[in-house]
Amino acid sequence: MRKFQILIVLLAMAGVTHAQLVLWTTEEQPERLEVQNRIAADFEAETGISVEVVPVTESALGERATAAFAAGSLPDIIYHPLSRSIGWAEEGILDTFAATEVVENLGEDTYGAGALDLVRFEDGWAAVPHSGWTQLLVYRADLFEEAGLAPPTDYESIRAGVEALHDPPDMYGFVAATDPGEDYMMQVFEHMALANGVRLVDEQGNVAVDSPEMVETLEFYNELVDASPPGNLYWQQSRELYFAGNAAMIVWSPFILDELAGLRDEAPVTYDADKESGTLARNSGFVARIAGPSNPEGAGWADVRYYGITVDADIESAQRFVEYSMTEGYIDTLSIAAEGTFPVRRGAESGSRDFVEQWSQLEVGVDRKAPLGDFYEQDVIEDIVAGLDQASRWGYREGQGALVSALYGTRVMSEGVRDFIDGERTAEETASVLQLEVEALQR
Repeated sequence: MRKFQILIVLLAMAGVTHAQLVLWTTEEQPERLEVQNRIAADFEAETGISVEVVPVTESALGERATAAFAAGSLPDIIYHPLSRSIGWAEEGILDTFAATEVVENLGEDTYGAGALDLVRFEDGWAAVPHSGWTQLLVYRADLFEEAGLAPPTDYESIRAGVEALHDPPDMYGFVAATDPGEDYMMQVFEHMALANGVRLVDEQGNVAVDSPEMVETLEFYNELVDASPPGNLYWQQSRELYFAGNAAMIVWSPFILDELAGLRDEAPVTYDADKESGTLARNSGFVARIAGPSNPEGAGWADVRYYGITVDADIESAQRFVEYSMTEGYIDTLSIAAEGTFPVRRGAESGSRDFVEQWSQLEVGVDRKAPLGDFYEQDVIEDIVAGLDQASRWGYREGQGALVSALYGTRVMSEGVRDFIDGERTAEETASVLQLEVEALQR
């Protein structure tokens, strides 16, 4: 006992302390917390640095962070959505130099460019990209092939698919989102607008939606609505019609991948006589990046999650944990919900695809479990993940995340698009009205 007490005194005199980190996470479901706590325990066993994982409801994250910043009691690390990164960096909540050092240590070229571009800040990055997903245009690859059609990667090939396959009520060419009360409509419309190069704001931060590109997008979206069933449509009808074999194309998040494979009873694939056969999954194709006539490069709507190191953090220890989570602990963190946590870091070294390959073998599903690789070819998986290379969203690169949140919260754009669909205005008139509506939100 005497020797132990002497050792404690000597360590204290030498200034040696046992580092303790606090991590806020929005992944608060019990099974997801269990995984994160396991990663924290493994990190502590390796480094001696403990990590307290604190769940925070995403809707309360902004308010809690602001209050903690004012009190000088921010956690060391915050796992957070894209919508917070740039704003927190501008407010001084995040240590952008610490995040930039982590990205440089891990290797900028080990990341897909899109996830980094969304949080570029001054000479570096506001936060460290962790994982993400892109909206997918899901289509009947078997029917496209039978009809001699090219995959629906741009406005024209989507039009061609609609013209060849639309035969209601047995087959709808598309299922567009038309319910302005659902975020899904805004997400799908933003996806199509990004594809055609529509910008929410210009480089100077001025609203820029009254443009020829927006007019083209509105007219194209109306064509998709004409190829859809009547009524207010959102994600549920899209999935049900596609799963029944009555839709040629829909837009959905990658969380459809395990459901499409028949692994979730709440979302039955009625097209398949055997719900576990995976026939429809194997007959489906996926497009993450769509191009419009005014934007041949195309784009994809993305949601990315980040690790933010705060200004109150034990910087060195926090950086070690983030780097650990993106290396030894990376596949474990992706396993939390593999169908919706695509690896934004492809491998541990430049040119490596190890993380993508390991992710594709993680089990997904609810009532049954299986790896995505059991249903989808590796080149399909690579294409889906590669969509994050062109990951895009309105406003975030220009520091207008708050405007985007207001746009979704007020529904003014969804409602304006719906008015156009209902014939209340022309495309040109709608673009002008939307310009005024968004400018009002910005003030």
